Amino acid sequence: MKIAIDARSSTLHQGTGIGTYTSNLISEILSLDSNDEFTLFCSGKFNKEFNKENVNIIYSSGRHGGFYERYYIPNALNKVHADLYHIPQNGIGLDFDTKIPTIVTIHDLIPYIMPETVGKGYLERFLNNMPNIISNSRGILTVSEYSKRDILKFFSFYPEEKIFVTPLAANNNFKPLDKNQCKLYVKNTFKVDDPYILYIGGFSLRKNALGLIKSFCKVYKDLNKPYKLLLGGPLKDEGEKLLSFVQENNLQDKVVFCGYIEDDILPVLYSGCDAFVYPSFYEGFGLPPLEAMSCKAPVITSSITSIPEVTGDSAILINPYNIEELDNALVDLLNNETLKAELSEKGYLRSLNFTWNKTAKNTLNAYRSLIS
Repeated sequence: MKIAIDARSSTLHQGTGIGTYTSNLISEILSLDSNDEFTLFCSGKFNKEFNKENVNIIYSSGRHGGFYERYYIPNALNKVHADLYHIPQNGIGLDFDTKIPTIVTIHDLIPYIMPETVGKGYLERFLNNMPNIISNSRGILTVSEYSKRDILKFFSFYPEEKIFVTPLAANNNFKPLDKNQCKLYVKNTFKVDDPYILYIGGFSLRKNALGLIKSFCKVYKDLNKPYKLLLGGPLKDEGEKLLSFVQENNLQDKVVFCGYIEDDILPVLYSGCDAFVYPSFYEGFGLPPLEAMSCKAPVITSSITSIPEVTGDSAILINPYNIEELDNALVDLLNNETLKAELSEKGYLRSLNFTWNKTAKNTLNAYRSLIS
């Protein structure tokens, strides 16, 4: 096979879900497959893991649209005689006139389902381009069965057998760490000496962080320990509104905003918490609960969209639209040491089922199926 991949997101979107997916997927594919030929379109700092004998690197602009995606990349694809071109970032960047068979990864259809939670510019581009992206794709990769059903719901004309589900994985650095050492780090860094509940995942409205804050502030008096709620994510837009809500309700001594947390620090926060809570209204996959389970954090999360595919019965699942369910789950878990230990172990064992190696194998199988 001669496979070309748009690898630009591995550097341009480093630290985001799509950037992490692109980087891990390509690295694992190249470690598995030394027989086929790969052409990678890159931009920015070169990833040394992509430097293999069967890999051809072509540098391109990081901007979507314009000369590079309409002329430069299609021309290069023709020169290397690519059998298949993979665009991992929701198909953004697909030249609709290209004759090269293309497979795209559609992570989710949030702009269709919860448009109010998406920036205006991205929303317009997504809604305008997605019908053409779907129509012009030889195949589609997606990250959960739920996302596959969403694609078929909105684009019923597309053949189901050409949609391949390739679940994601947590990075290798997400593993259980010494809990006392992690708590010491949290104490020294965030000035939190109490046991804590953790939320990581940004503050888009669909993440329902406000619901978590309100629930915690209703039940903290019913908890057996003086818990704090730690929220990880950049304080902008909706995050600033959450901060204002906390200040207006005099909750600063209970709710701590940690700001953006670097990837290598996340396992420390996950490993040190007494519970990770993620009451999202919608997820195409739901990586934070998997990361938390990989670090043996007991998890409370949503019973809807794709999340149950990730957690199975290894977490407490609640309806995020029912605040009482979240209230009860917090009290039931945090006041029960046996339940904490049980979910910690079950979640960890469940997390071992998800690896980037599996994601890469599933992706290579999809390539072969489409080419054959």
